[in-house]
Formats: sequence, structure tokens, C-alpha cells
Amino acid sequence: MAETNRLNGKDLINVGVYTAITMIIMFAVGSLNAFPPVYPALMVIWPLVCAIPMMLYYTKIKKFGMLTLTGIIIGAFFFLMGYMWVALVVMGAAGFVGDLVLRFGGYQRFSAHALSYAVYCLGMIAGPLLLWFAGATYWDQIEKSMGAEYVSALQQFMPSWMLYVSIPLLFLSGLVGAFLGRKMLRKHFQRAGIA
Repeated sequence: MAETNRLNGKDLINVGVYTAITMIIMFAVGSLNAFPPVYPALMVIWPLVCAIPMMLYYTKIKKFGMLTLTGIIIGAFFFLMGYMWVALVVMGAAGFVGDLVLRFGGYQRFSAHALSYAVYCLGMIAGPLLLWFAGATYWDQIEKSMGAEYVSALQQFMPSWMLYVSIPLLFLSGLVGAFLGRKMLRKHFQRAGIA
């Protein structure tokens, strides 16, 4: 069975290319957190804008481990940017569970792609997670770099209960994004012979 084969060079190239594209989009969109009122909306924006390259990536995923590697790589970049080890664990775990969904759901079926992507999108909680769990020291670091006014606004727009809203938002937005991504694939990429 194809999914039990080891990853080869072509697979790793696909991992690298689509991970890089998705990561660039994630961090570019994530820069909107400089405006605290926009921060909660990232739980919807991230899954939607990342869906197009990810749905194209899903057409290339035929083996277990590709999505796990994507999660680990993006989590590692979060870690290097100061989001601590939590980001690496959360993104890696989301990629791993997304891989499991693909393996058991079938690599060719769109329903498996959509569910896997929705699960993978849960890993995007790694970005704001420290706001709710890291404590006062983390807020002090934000205040030093962004100022007290920014911290006050961010605490207003990202209160602790937003965690319980963010998780279903990421999942549902991932499902919607998967359908939008598939529509874009059919409309543009397949016509161009890319997908």
C-alpha cells in the first residue's frame, strides 16, 4: 500500500515547497495581530487563506508523515520566534492527527482531505496559546516590545474565554476553507494543469 511506503525525495520536495508557501502565508497574515481587534478574526482568516495551497498540497500527499513534517517544521519556526516548545508540540500533533485522518480516510477522498485539514487547522491555536497560559512574564515581554496600550487592547480582545471559541472556529473554518480550496483548484489549477 502506498501509504506504508517510506517518504522519498519527491515527497520531501513537496513537503518543503508547500510547507514554505503555507508558512509564509501564515506568518504574513499573522502580522495582523499588531492590530488587537483583528486578532480574534485570525481564527477564521488563517484556515481560509491557507486552504488554497494546502488543498493543492493534499493532492500530492500519498504517504503517512508528510503532514506531520509540515506541522513540525511550522511549529519549529513558531518556536524560534519565541512561542516556546508548546508551538512545536501543538503544530506537530495537529499534523500527526491530520496524517492519521488521511491514512484511515483514504488519500484520494476529498472528505478525508477536508476533515484532515480541519484537524490540522487546530494546530494554529499554537500562535495565541501563550496569551492564555504563559502567565504574567509573557505579558511583560509583550509590553516591553509593543507597549502597555497594546497589551491592554490585546487583553480586551483576547480574553481567556476566546480559547473555547477559537478551537471550534479553527475547525469549522478549516472545513469551509477545504471546500473553498477545492473550488479554486477546480476553477484555476486543474485548468492550468497544476493540480
